[in-house]
Amino acid sequence: MTGPSPAGGLAATDGRLPERVAVVGAGVIGAAWAARWALCGIDVAVADPSPDAARMIESTLVAARTAWRRLSLLTDDTSAAEGVVRIADPDAGCAAAVAGAELIHECVPERLTVKQAAYAEIEAAAAPDAVIASSTSGIRPSDLQAEMRHPQRLVVGHPFNPVYLLPLVEVVGGARTSEAAIGRAIGWFSAAGMSPLRVRSDIDGFVADRLMEALWREALWLVHDGVATVSEIDDAMRLGFGLRWAQMGVFQTYATAGGEGGFRHFVEHFAPTLDLPWTKLTDVPELTPEFVATLIAQSDEQSGGQPVAELCAARDRNLVDLLLALEANDWGAGRSLAALRERLADRR
Repeated sequence: MTGPSPAGGLAATDGRLPERVAVVGAGVIGAAWAARWALCGIDVAVADPSPDAARMIESTLVAARTAWRRLSLLTDDTSAAEGVVRIADPDAGCAAAVAGAELIHECVPERLTVKQAAYAEIEAAAAPDAVIASSTSGIRPSDLQAEMRHPQRLVVGHPFNPVYLLPLVEVVGGARTSEAAIGRAIGWFSAAGMSPLRVRSDIDGFVADRLMEALWREALWLVHDGVATVSEIDDAMRLGFGLRWAQMGVFQTYATAGGEGGFRHFVEHFAPTLDLPWTKLTDVPELTPEFVATLIAQSDEQSGGQPVAELCAARDRNLVDLLLALEANDWGAGRSLAALRERLADRR
């Protein structure tokens, strides 16, 4: 494989697929986890008391199948190998879903007490060696595992939406997480065609969300201060630096910006601008009802009345084409797609 690493810190651990997977919470992330595992041929049991759970799972599976067919990862010949997604009896709580699962995704709402209550219920029924992977976007795993009977099994497995297309998953251990649990999670995620990023520090927000949060805060200030609209900010990203970031990220992009002198020249030339008061990264504008109404109005205008489902479908089509282009150039996330293609071919 030629060219620079697609992301220097990404773990490249190989491993087998888990025998069975359980998902607790069938929201946007939980349903997409279920779809990725099912398309990899793994049976998934889902625990969610919501009457909309079945509809959410099915609509996500339809979207995932559509995307994977366009990626040529799924054909009529291979669709029979798809795993079965089963919604467990809601009256049984988590028990009916997690019993016998090797990997359990916790995807309940982003509140510590809610997650800890879920762990108590999961641990009462889960196999002794099951790994529990929280999809939290920022709660420290040491806090998550604080009241667990077997905290060594808890890891953070933070994915990115849509989980069935984007390969990155941040894997974070807490103070009492075992290296064995981390290794098993990384191996399973890798086998499912994902690119695990082992976050070695137990910090709030991990890596990717800290970066996104910084940009989000600055974007809110630009709207709040009347500098730019929601649409103009998104245009600045998707028509400019966002296209570069999709293939090179921040540091490699800046290395190319340094010309023949590379990153060294870039730092020498632009480092003084870091002292300028350009940003408000440590503050956030107050989300008053008036400001929120402005954000919503501008967002609705930007979408032009398109339903969210249509926006998601357009997002998936664009991501598929981008992934195929990156795969053709043996670059970035395209390498994760190529690895998944090879794994699926070996299994089938």
